[in-house]
Amino acid sequence: MTYVPRRSVLYMPGANERALEKAKTLPADALILDLEDSVAPDAKADGRKRVCEAVGAGGYGRRELTIRVNGLDTQWHADDLRAAAEAGPAGVVVPKVNSAADVHAIERALEAAGAPDHTAIWAMVETPIAMLRAHEIAAASERLTVLVMGTNDLAKELHAEHVPGRAPLLTGLSLALLGARAAGKVILDGVYNDVKDLDGFAAECRQGREFGFDGKTLIHPGQIGPCNEVFAPSDTEVEHARRVIAAFEAAAAEGRGVVTVDGRMIENLHVDNARRVLDVAAAIGAFDNGE
Repeated sequence: MTYVPRRSVLYMPGANERALEKAKTLPADALILDLEDSVAPDAKADGRKRVCEAVGAGGYGRRELTIRVNGLDTQWHADDLRAAAEAGPAGVVVPKVNSAADVHAIERALEAAGAPDHTAIWAMVETPIAMLRAHEIAAASERLTVLVMGTNDLAKELHAEHVPGRAPLLTGLSLALLGARAAGKVILDGVYNDVKDLDGFAAECRQGREFGFDGKTLIHPGQIGPCNEVFAPSDTEVEHARRVIAAFEAAAAEGRGVVTVDGRMIENLHVDNARRVLDVAAAIGAFDNGE
């Protein structure tokens, strides 16, 4: 799977023209232009028109541009999907996807509306049943490329509290991550609600990366920089990866079966991880440099 930087994925309110314009200057890897939670019912049609016009007009550079439509069970969903298909963003983010059947319905609607092949499905998994069906959802379609954690709704459904360390959500996070990886798909961690708590946010970013998430969804531009830093390999990690690969290749050339770096035995899996670190670092470097 070719790595595409999705360290920071920022929600932007679709009905706010100023926000849509500001998004063109922000250092987020990807943007979700939102038609759901941030748009009032009486502003849905206007928001839809505004977002699709913004996608069509472009100007967002290398940022991956997606549209979050309203949920499958809402009166706005069908019109949102048709409009998004015509606009042709990189992805359509769909809330509360609970089954493979949901994915198939979304896929059929996009294809019927003439969505280009490059418009992927990003499925939000936000409920207990979605956690239990994460692999079924992730594997349901080749057009589905990304799972997005909806941790606020998941906590609500579980009657759980938001606490540091997210202990009440760890089982759900793990199930979703396992399902995504088993299907070979990308998975993004959910949002952090307290935009003023930068220490707590950084800690949750680190936890997400340690878990294996590819990036994190964000609700404020101030979260972008710290998130990009955490979800990118550090200089130390890159240097260590190079030493692991060099030591392994030298041992192979000399016919040695045992390889150690910093006193630790190196196996094929460590070399694979090291190569991925270098691939990720190179892709991020190219993205940040506009290549």
